[in-house]
Amino acid sequence: MLRFFFLLAAAVMAVDCARADDLEVCRDRKAETKPRQEACERILAAGQASDKDKGIAYGLRGNVLLESRSYDKAIVALDAAIAADPNPLEYLVWRGLAYARKGDEERAMADYNAVLQVRPNQPYARNNRGVLYLRKGALQSALDDFNAALTTLPGYVLARVNRARVLIANRDFDGALADLAEAQRLDPKSHSESQRCIAYKAMGKYNEAIAECNIVIERLPKNQFVLTSRADVYLAKGEIDKALKDYNFVLNLNPNAVRAHAGRGQLFEKRRDLAQARADYRAASIALTPFDDFEVGVARNLARERLAVLTSQTAGAGGGRRVALIIGNGAYNNVARLDNPPRDAALVADALRDVGFQTVTLSKDLGRDKFFEVLHGFAREAEKADWAVGYYAGHGFEIGGVNYLVPVDARLAVDSDAETQMVALEQVIAAVGAARKLRLVILDACRDNPFEKNMRRTIALKLVDKGFSNIEPGAGFMVVYGAKHGETALDGEGANSPFAIALAREIRVPKVEVRKMFDIVRDDVWTVSKHQQQPFTYGSPPGREDFYFVAGK
Repeated sequence: MLRFFFLLAAAVMAVDCARADDLEVCRDRKAETKPRQEACERILAAGQASDKDKGIAYGLRGNVLLESRSYDKAIVALDAAIAADPNPLEYLVWRGLAYARKGDEERAMADYNAVLQVRPNQPYARNNRGVLYLRKGALQSALDDFNAALTTLPGYVLARVNRARVLIANRDFDGALADLAEAQRLDPKSHSESQRCIAYKAMGKYNEAIAECNIVIERLPKNQFVLTSRADVYLAKGEIDKALKDYNFVLNLNPNAVRAHAGRGQLFEKRRDLAQARADYRAASIALTPFDDFEVGVARNLARERLAVLTSQTAGAGGGRRVALIIGNGAYNNVARLDNPPRDAALVADALRDVGFQTVTLSKDLGRDKFFEVLHGFAREAEKADWAVGYYAGHGFEIGGVNYLVPVDARLAVDSDAETQMVALEQVIAAVGAARKLRLVILDACRDNPFEKNMRRTIALKLVDKGFSNIEPGAGFMVVYGAKHGETALDGEGANSPFAIALAREIRVPKVEVRKMFDIVRDDVWTVSKHQQQPFTYGSPPGREDFYFVAGK
């Protein structure tokens, strides 16, 4: 009997020793990744680890998944690490990076801000938030974050390279080159040559730029970023054939390479092959990417601008000056969020740019004050235009005989609050009203009243709980509803609403007069929605002139 208990005790001690060894390896940040990961997984499987050790184990799992680009799985693991660890700042930074790489910038920013509220100069959160600002083109905010990261951790190579990117954009070439030299001294594998290539190109030192790009290409012959940068230098230098060879090579590797399409579009424009230039600019404008890094965003914006110019010279000729205000509200604070409106707004904005509108103002998730500010600014633009088009997607409905659009910060406890909380449709109509010829308002916003459940009714007039009421616009106006009065518009099964898809498609079709075009949109939506949604048009443009989004030849 004593022998049995001795053996049992020895077995328990062996298990405890094994568990202790796993804990030691799992906690050891200097251990090799694979044995450390295996030790951490055994700890989780045993189910007896402390919260701190669970956090370490889940955090390592999340980090490994993050590096393997399994972002959704990484986020699940890091959620568990954050829940287990009472001080999860490191895991919040990693989860923010996973969100950022997915293109979910809002959640990434929230994680970085949560870290910085506790440790205002945590260098990795500062650098990563700076990258998000850089994507948005907020150069000063990005520079502030990179400076803070380097103040705390001067040897942080990635932050130094990122700061150089901002300095190049600001044309502080001496500062940028100094940062890149220091980055290379700290880490010869930092690929700082790729940014020196861009800096020298911007300085007009084309031979030096090509030499820097070549250093990286020798090591990484298929590096799309650097190959495109070298093509940009060749193009600027006038070596068209060499530029074309690099652009084509990149596009064979990745048909959605925005920078290569934008560069090749400029090349074909130099050759006066405008049809091919437009094709490349269009490809750059609509290429699907999880997110646009800074250099990609610059290239995409350039492509859109050139496409608008070239299209207005051909297909859009004869339309005069045409301006548009596009609004997509989805991130509501006090009612259900809507996923599609911001995407629908971007889709329609791209279509209008493609057909040559000189100005397309795209605004998303506007609160009431910002909504009015944007409308007033657009009204001034409309005064100088022949066409003024307003498009809105988001919550919208009729109350007390007035059609309202819903800002993201609206709060409607009582129906009589509508006047002070929302934006009347008439305000949008007024904003387009000063245009000389075509005045058009498009509303993909006939949705259920989101406040209906908790809103107290005091207005004696009949309320329309679904959609807008019908209106009678003044002479020379068109108002197009995504669904006729009293009906709701559908989100559809994809990333965009049926109405936005049909509208963006038909806008690009040549030689279709605007009245006929909206008839086609109506029929398309009616068919796709299986007779559940019927767009409706009120009013009409002036009768003595035909209007075409794309005039054709």
